[in-house]
Amino acid sequence: MEDKIRVFSGNSNPALAEKICAALGVPLGKAKVKTFSDGEIMVEIGENVRGRDIYVVQSTCAPTNNNLMELLIMMDALKRASAATITAVIPYYGYARQDRKAAPRTPITSKLVADLVTTAGADRVVTIDLHAGQIQGFFNIPVDNLYAAPVLLAHLKSRFADEIANLVMVSPDAGGTERARAFAKRLGCTLAVIDKRRTSPNVAEIMHLIGDVKGKSAIILDDMVDTAGTLTQAAQALKDHGATNVYAAATHGVLSGPAIDRINASVIEKVVITDTVPLAEKEAKTDKIRVLSVADLLAEAIRRIHEDESVSSLFV
Repeated sequence: MEDKIRVFSGNSNPALAEKICAALGVPLGKAKVKTFSDGEIMVEIGENVRGRDIYVVQSTCAPTNNNLMELLIMMDALKRASAATITAVIPYYGYARQDRKAAPRTPITSKLVADLVTTAGADRVVTIDLHAGQIQGFFNIPVDNLYAAPVLLAHLKSRFADEIANLVMVSPDAGGTERARAFAKRLGCTLAVIDKRRTSPNVAEIMHLIGDVKGKSAIILDDMVDTAGTLTQAAQALKDHGATNVYAAATHGVLSGPAIDRINASVIEKVVITDTVPLAEKEAKTDKIRVLSVADLLAEAIRRIHEDESVSSLFV
């Protein structure tokens, strides 16, 4: 595999890229990513990639625009260096929440990003838990939208092995019900849904609870935790309805703005996330955050793609 495959990384999540390479048994590709004094980004590939299958690992998390440009410029450099194929491995796909026109005269930025990634040279995209599944349709190239469910479920099954009968999986809004129901089915526990109405961006109002949580340990499940406003309000609502303990699980720990302060001040005992988005120093120090790695999941997807095997069994 090492002769034909190369894995490169930008600056968004080099630690995850290193773990992926370790799982694949290949070295991380040599590349320099420089930022000039005026803010322009320059990428220089430090090894021969002619005729090789290239995988570029880059989450488009904060600083979103810099990381996106790094990805685009690196793929352009690889394409011009005669790489055989280029797969953009984007564990966290930024701009995913701008997937439709929510108001007049607004953009569909998810589609724009898809066009940019394709134009820059990507032949395929691998991502994890897109905020909106229909974003796959914005691309004219294959998109493998993996799920972090196997990683999260393995942890939850181990952590709550003796509490399944007293466990309830909670969706923080109606849109996440299908995800929470799937987790509840796999864990063999009950399901509850919080009816949430958003009054403005990043501000949520908790309305009421559908389901029984009294005397139970509740796990709030979502695809991402951003400012943690929804999460902490949902946790308080569950406590108010009699839940004994409240936990949270999400794929993407965006954790922007006041997220950490809100989580630390909340009734939540633990928030389990994955390493699709790297934690800042402040976030890494809090005892309420537990990080699981998706490196093995991504490495297996890369291996199967490289060896022309089916990837569909990873979609569980």
